Amino acid sequence: MNDAALRIGVDVGGTNLRVGVVQQRRILWEHRHNADFSQICCGHTPALALEKIIAELDVAIEQARKKYPAVESVGIGFPGFIDPQTRSVALSPNLPGLKNVDIALPLARRIGLPVSIENDALAAAFGEYLMADPQPASLLYLGLGTGVGGGLILDGKPYPGQHGVAMEAGHLIVKPGGRPCGCGNNGCLEQYASASGVAITYRQLTNATLNAQQIAMLAEQGNRDALEAFQVAAEMLGIALAHMLKVVDVEQVVIGGGMNAAWPLMQSAFDASLQDALIPALRGRTLVTLAKAGDQAGMLGAACLPA
Repeated sequence: MNDAALRIGVDVGGTNLRVGVVQQRRILWEHRHNADFSQICCGHTPALALEKIIAELDVAIEQARKKYPAVESVGIGFPGFIDPQTRSVALSPNLPGLKNVDIALPLARRIGLPVSIENDALAAAFGEYLMADPQPASLLYLGLGTGVGGGLILDGKPYPGQHGVAMEAGHLIVKPGGRPCGCGNNGCLEQYASASGVAITYRQLTNATLNAQQIAMLAEQGNRDALEAFQVAAEMLGIALAHMLKVVDVEQVVIGGGMNAAWPLMQSAFDASLQDALIPALRGRTLVTLAKAGDQAGMLGAACLPA
């Protein structure tokens, strides 16, 4: 990878996308582009939704190219299962209707630049790996946001798995027969440990509808139901991570995503849950840290994805 080259990294979310221009692993310029992809997918046929998504990506990328005309490539972190062979979006649980669709190729033809695409959490994992000092041999990233994403870096390279679903941590079943999930199963981690999961728990406890940020404010004031909602999230996350570590046994785990701001409400219960569920041979041997690159990890990692 030519570090001196200018590259565009795009981090796609459900209701917006972030665009950054990257050079030598530094973000030179960034912009948040409002685009409600969830609403686009819910309100249109899959074919029309795909067309509108590509158009929104084109508009956002063009803004970056006006600032930096010499950019050489575009990398996109996209929420969904990315097929490693075809590079198509096999399925996006949080963007209904997107199934086996190619975004990278038609976008590349439209903008006249090479476009790579990867799962958004895997792109963020790669961004965090690039920011780590010293860089670990292996790294597992867990992104706590609207859902729960996961990404694995092995020997310095993003590992998507044979079918593009490696480290789909949010869809580990932590409560059999539990809450229904957009992936088609029940009891998935993201139904408990994500921002939306915290909101569901709080609603079940109180019959009141608040978002995770509002619940966090109540928890900081000592509200017992709000504290319990975050405790449930933390315990489920600790259990899930313990099981993941039994399988991949990585050197470092990075916790990122928008829920990071509420980590003080979760850390104690998370630590206890993780230690309790880990096998003794792993206790105290895996470094767990909060994200360094913050909400820039996805853009950085996407821009620097291997071709």
